[in-house]
Amino acid sequence: MSTTTVPRVTTRRATHTAAADDDGWPQLVDAVRESGLYPTRAKAEQVTRTVLAALGTHVTGDERVDLARALPAEAARLIASQIPATHRLPAARFVDEVASRTPGATPATARWDVSSVLSALPPLVGDDLVTRILAQLPTGYALLFGRADLTPAP
Repeated sequence: MSTTTVPRVTTRRATHTAAADDDGWPQLVDAVRESGLYPTRAKAEQVTRTVLAALGTHVTGDERVDLARALPAEAARLIASQIPATHRLPAARFVDEVASRTPGATPATARWDVSSVLSALPPLVGDDLVTRILAQLPTGYALLFGRADLTPAP
């Protein structure tokens, strides 16, 4: 009987985890679509993938691990699959990097894309983690996350 019980528990857990992951990614993409007013879900998903992949190169250490844990599985893979940069780009250069990864993007549209994705993260990952991430990034990123940037510029 115990061999029957163990597979049932394992199967339920696996099914529950897969369902939670499947539910989380569409919700994130929908939040980005709403935030950025994108005309299609496909466009919102493309923007989300591009921005999260770029962000994955700049968040390191415990914050990177905690961010990946807090996000849906697909978003976590995008963050974790990136090789961390040796130095973090200032916010404006980060936006330029996203523009270079997005066909037809301008600095203005890339800033919109970045802000649409990053401002959707705090409700998912929590303000404390966002604060920790911002502490390790150069000044200017707070605005991209939808926060006031109260750090004085150097």
